[in-house]
Amino acid sequence: MANALVSIQILPRTKDNEDVIPYVDRAIEIIDQSKVKYVVNPLETTMEGDLDELLDIVKRMNEAMLEMGSPSVISQVKILFKPSGASMDKLTEKYR
Repeated sequence: MANALVSIQILPRTKDNEDVIPYVDRAIEIIDQSKVKYVVNPLETTMEGDLDELLDIVKRMNEAMLEMGSPSVISQVKILFKPSGASMDKLTEKYR
């Protein structure tokens, strides 16, 4: 069972004020390749899984931004850590 939810908004700085969408697409691709459960929202993406694994994904996302040419990255991260179990569905079921 998942013990954490991690939401991330990644804000890569781009050379010459390029469009950031290709960078964001790459970050989401990294999440998708990890096979964790996730939901993309307009301003952030939320992942569900083991906290250590999710934090490793955040690290890989930031590294990928640099590999794409971003000189720096800001990542705004929110974490819910609940050893007894954390679930996006459980938190939002009454709204759906």
